Amino acid sequence: MAVDFSTLVYIDATGYHYPDYPTVQNWLISQYQGIYGADVYLEPDSQDGQFLAILSKAMYDCAALGASTYNSFPPLSAQGAGLSRVVKINGVSRQLPSFSTATLTIGGTAGTIITNGVAVDTLNQQWLLPGVVTIPDGGTIDVVATAAIVGAVTADSNTINSIFTPTRGWQTVNNSSAATPGAPVESDAALRIRQEQSVANPSLTVFEGTIGAVENVTGVTKVQGYENDTESTDGNGVPAHSICVVVAGGSNSDIAQAIQIHKTPGCGTYGDQTVMVYDSKGMPINIHFQRAVTATVHVQITMSTGVGWSDDYLVQIQDAVAAMVNSGEIGEPILLTKLFAPAYLNGVPPLTAYDIATIELAKNGGSYAASNLSLDFDENPVCDPTTDVTIIIT
Repeated sequence: MAVDFSTLVYIDATGYHYPDYPTVQNWLISQYQGIYGADVYLEPDSQDGQFLAILSKAMYDCAALGASTYNSFPPLSAQGAGLSRVVKINGVSRQLPSFSTATLTIGGTAGTIITNGVAVDTLNQQWLLPGVVTIPDGGTIDVVATAAIVGAVTADSNTINSIFTPTRGWQTVNNSSAATPGAPVESDAALRIRQEQSVANPSLTVFEGTIGAVENVTGVTKVQGYENDTESTDGNGVPAHSICVVVAGGSNSDIAQAIQIHKTPGCGTYGDQTVMVYDSKGMPINIHFQRAVTATVHVQITMSTGVGWSDDYLVQIQDAVAAMVNSGEIGEPILLTKLFAPAYLNGVPPLTAYDIATIELAKNGGSYAASNLSLDFDENPVCDPTTDVTIIIT
């Protein structure tokens, strides 16, 4: 049977086109009837009907595979491994997940050697100490511990306070500041954004190009840039004719190198981190940038339930609100009005399921207020759905 499948699947100036499965099946039935007559019985309970259904499914799957292959070339529609390959043309690679870190104060008997020690927080999350830690004469030492699980593991200050691997002479452990969350595997959406930024970098201003370059550094999760082109120090402490790049994640050396390559000659840099890099002539240059400070954002939602309410909504609301907070940029305020949509799960539950009376915000354990939450220029909003989003049902 001669089948001209090109009438159904084709590529033109607008892209790749293919029909749905019923259209393929109906077209194949019409071709079959053209050979054996319109009165041939092809219902699903017939042998010929089942045979045509198998052929239709195979033809449709082939057409869909062609569409997937065609769409894997442009970054806008490529997915997964295909997108990872495509963006390499622009010198961009998918960012791998990283581990959260926390500075722990270890206390105990002077001279105690802790080998492969593990601390645990109030949520039973494990934090791995460096391979060998020796408590000095002073009885305490600060070390950087790494979360046992990759990804954005969070821990508020003073919550990593238990010893998981008892060691004689090791008596106390605590984190005086919140942990720095790691990064999950970069999503397709985030990778597409970075690819667009990499392409646009040459056409942007030098300052925007510098920010885009830092955003593409491996391990960097958020970046905020401030430029002071005035003759005096600005309100954030940035000196005259200088830039301040605030960064979460990534290695100091890679970030400093990206800033040095892209900033204009003679432009000063500002921040609490100082890294010496070398220009193309081998001359040493000190690059300064600011490390983002974790601002733990607490959300308190007061609501009443109604017809259609399910306790399953509690976790969904916590996750949605925390995700909105965590998507906020460094230094930008958390707007109260933007939290109502995720708190209502974007309209998915019935309108009668629950009614939100108030949403209140607090920062770093401060007092709640039903108003926008301001962040310092270097603060990165972090919200854990389990511990930082409280729902009160009245």
